[in-house]
Amino acid sequence: QVQLVESGGGLVQAGGSLRLSCAASGRTFSSYVMGWFRQAPGKEREFVSSISSNGGNTFYTTSVKGRFTISRDNAKNTVYLQMNSLKPEDTAVYYCAAKRVPGLDSVIYIHPSYDYWGQGTQVTVSS
Repeated sequence: QVQLVESGGGLVQAGGSLRLSCAASGRTFSSYVMGWFRQAPGKEREFVSSISSNGGNTFYTTSVKGRFTISRDNAKNTVYLQMNSLKPEDTAVYYCAAKRVPGLDSVIYIHPSYDYWGQGTQVTVSS
C-alpha cells in the first residue's frame, strides 16, 4: 500500500510559478512510475505529466510542455512538478498518482490506470 500526499498548491497570478510536491510512503518508491493529473471544475481529470521509475524518461501533455517540469528524488520518496508561466487555464485540483512497474525502469504512463492517488492540491491562477 502506498499513500501519496500532495502539497505546494495555492493562488498565484498569471505568469507566476508554483512547485508541487508529492510525498510517498513505503520502501519501494523507486519501482513506481509517477504521474500528475489535474481536474478543473466541470471537466474530466486529465493527464499532465509522467516520469519513469528511474527518472530517465518524462512526458508532458502538449498544453504544459516547456512550462512544467516533472522530477523525482527516489531517496526522499518524492515527486515534484515545477510549474512556470502559469495561465488561468491551469487552474485545477492537481493529483499525483503512482503505478507499480517492477523491472520496467523506463516506462511512463499517460492513461489514468494508476494504482494509487493522492488527495489533490488546489492550484488557482488569477488573470
